[in-house]
Amino acid sequence: MSEDTHGLPPTSSVRRWLVTTNHKDVGILYVVTSLFFLAFGGVLALLVRLQLWSPGAGLLSSMSYNQTVSAHGLIMIFWFLSPFAFGFANYVVPLQIGAKDLAFPRLNALSYWLYLASGLLLGASFFQGGTFAGGWTMYAPLNVPVYTPQIGASTAVLALVLFVASVTVSSVNFLTTMHRMRAEGLTLRRLPLFSWTILLTVWMMLFAFAALLAALVILSSDRLLGTTYFTAKAGGSLLWAHLFWFFGHPEVYIVFFPALGVMAETFQTFTGRRIVGRKWFIAAMVLVALQSFTVWMHHMFLTGINLQIKTLFMVTTIGISLPFDLMVFALIYTLIKGRVRFTTPFLFSFGALVLFILGGITGVFLGAVVLDYEFRGTYWVVAHFHYVMVGGVTALVGGLYYWFPKMTGKMYDRMLGKVHFALYFVGFNLLYFPMFLAWETPRRDFFYDPAFVTEHRLATVGAAILGVSFLVMFYNLSKSLVAGEQADDNPWAYSTTTEWALPSPPPLENFPDVPSFSGGSLRFGRGAADGGEQADGLRTSPDQLSGGGERSEATRTSSERRSDGSEQADDQRLPPDRRSDGGVVAHGETAGGADHGEDHASIWPFAISVAAFFTFLGLSGFERGELVPGVGGLLALSSLVLGVALGGYALVGMARERFEGPTGPFGESWPFDGIENGKLGVWIFLASDVVLFGAFVGSYVFIRVAHGWRDWHALVPEAHVPLPGLINTYLLLTSSFTVVLALVAAERESRRGLVAALAATFGLGVAFLVNKALEWQHLFHVHSEAFPHGWELGTNVASSTFYLTTGLHGAHVIIGLLISLYLLVRAWNGAYLDDERPVEYFGLYWHFVDIVWLFLFPLFYIL
Repeated sequence: MSEDTHGLPPTSSVRRWLVTTNHKDVGILYVVTSLFFLAFGGVLALLVRLQLWSPGAGLLSSMSYNQTVSAHGLIMIFWFLSPFAFGFANYVVPLQIGAKDLAFPRLNALSYWLYLASGLLLGASFFQGGTFAGGWTMYAPLNVPVYTPQIGASTAVLALVLFVASVTVSSVNFLTTMHRMRAEGLTLRRLPLFSWTILLTVWMMLFAFAALLAALVILSSDRLLGTTYFTAKAGGSLLWAHLFWFFGHPEVYIVFFPALGVMAETFQTFTGRRIVGRKWFIAAMVLVALQSFTVWMHHMFLTGINLQIKTLFMVTTIGISLPFDLMVFALIYTLIKGRVRFTTPFLFSFGALVLFILGGITGVFLGAVVLDYEFRGTYWVVAHFHYVMVGGVTALVGGLYYWFPKMTGKMYDRMLGKVHFALYFVGFNLLYFPMFLAWETPRRDFFYDPAFVTEHRLATVGAAILGVSFLVMFYNLSKSLVAGEQADDNPWAYSTTTEWALPSPPPLENFPDVPSFSGGSLRFGRGAADGGEQADGLRTSPDQLSGGGERSEATRTSSERRSDGSEQADDQRLPPDRRSDGGVVAHGETAGGADHGEDHASIWPFAISVAAFFTFLGLSGFERGELVPGVGGLLALSSLVLGVALGGYALVGMARERFEGPTGPFGESWPFDGIENGKLGVWIFLASDVVLFGAFVGSYVFIRVAHGWRDWHALVPEAHVPLPGLINTYLLLTSSFTVVLALVAAERESRRGLVAALAATFGLGVAFLVNKALEWQHLFHVHSEAFPHGWELGTNVASSTFYLTTGLHGAHVIIGLLISLYLLVRAWNGAYLDDERPVEYFGLYWHFVDIVWLFLFPLFYIL
């Protein structure tokens, strides 16, 4: 093993892929795993199409068909689309922004392993009496045990919870990296468009998935503990729709934005022209990201929402299409102004643009209230949805071909790539366009009017052709990986982003020295703006293109290009209409090694994910607060105990591990120049937690208003008095003060003061939980005429909202106590006196938990 691998095994070793934390390895793991789930979901889709060959009963039973449709949707939306895009994001974004890795490498590995564990958990659900069968949108009340009683249905819900945990970890990591670790001179204005789309995507993910997590936690509680949120007569079903679609519509853009970034990159590369109206293109993306949280109710036009609100959301839906129009026209005009080279990546990106335009036009019908009444619940929605979502997949497949040479060092078979595109494009349109013609077919139902048999059989043939196209892709890429020709470091004539200035594949720590863009082009070394080593570039005039857009040996020259494409640094700069975006072109000669101190290997992310898998698998064995009877319950309990024990051991092991991640100083960190990575990561995590608690509080308010605000008191026993909540308020406020004292003691290097303050914080937190437990115990055993069996979790919707919301807060307190106990043990041994940052980060979390209680106390004890 060479010395520069920092303990990381070679790529030929299985252990390498279990312990790696390097962003490029994690990106490859994401891509490969997501393609597996593509195949899994694709097989399910083919089963659906075979069932629809003729109307009525066929290959699958009714329940099997429902499970197949539901699992197909869940797998494709959650386990394929976004992870596929974030495989590229993991690999490419640090390269494009000049970072050696993501800010928290172990968390990056953890996000992948949690993703894989969640997917395996979904797979396990098929063997627990059947997986979830209520549709991928999981509408209430179909999502509660009365209608989907299988243990596997609960496992599928828990798999989604674990998936959201993966997304949250990844979001915190990417946002910290992209805001804090850009190379010198790479301002946000200069950021490559693919990185821009990832940045906006991750911000949307942070908030949208927090709302989904709230919905899933509530659903898990309804299924496992017996709460009654989604079975409430007043507002239960509508509550799920609000929570789900507050996530669901931003999810469309979460999926599509990375595809849009691929389209922008490939259009620039294969037209030799910078995106027309780049700054307006970015502004339009920002506007869409903001507006995406204001249109969710257009999915709910068939509900009892009043017409005025429906009209308002119809207007916002039409409004969000306007910035998309700008982006589409920018891409089209770029094609017109440039010189197109029809490579495989470009063909897929252009095909994606065509499909998205068709999907957008057909979506306008669904944005109008009157037309939505007619089309909702029909195959018009199925066709529109797939033209938009699979349109995004089309661009991402183009991205796979585009970055395959960089990721592997091998060039794919160009002819097979174009055969793949031809089969793909024909198969896709043959599959989905007939659905517009057979739009009156009801969704999720294999009984349909025999008049539409021809359209459905054409669609099934199209599905087969689409499947064959992916077989061609898998054959092409696997064959090229083993026996393909060596790819140049920069195989594309007009590629402009930084990854193409590096060897293919790039070295472990990406750059030979500190990268800088401050001088207008990529240079390596500290003080690069004053004449550091410059990377090799390549001229970008049209006469230097080799056939098909692939770069020939004759095109290797040494002229520069700016990081933002706005100007050339030398006398041979391009005119404005020929500039490209975001970086340097060709690979640079390595210029003297930098001091590499980062680690790249840790087994603990993998161990934590294994523990999470067994923990969640064990939780699936509960129903209404009790273990399912028989051997199944015993196995679930064993799995839960194993998972918790392994998880505790792995978390302590990860905390104790000496792991050196990327350290500053970094180049561009606006607007967070004065905040270190750890603190920013905590703030970003707490921002998602704000949405989580906001969704819980909003759910309580929504259901209480639906039930009747004043009538709510009849659901609450008189024994529920403010005093326990008031005592807990004083306990938490005091604990916030002791946390401040702990930080002051650490800054003054007072070991005794630090230990005393942390111990006081721990004691006050324990007192909070004891008081809360006594209160709950009292309420559980209330006996009155109105509540003869006590006031338990499932007594009514008021008890459900009280116990679950305050219980979520209590879970945060428990997590805080575990952290404080760990800090206390280490402080006793003299830690944190020379570096008080861990105490400060814990204080941020603890203060947040206390502030949340200040909202919950009046809401549940006074109002």
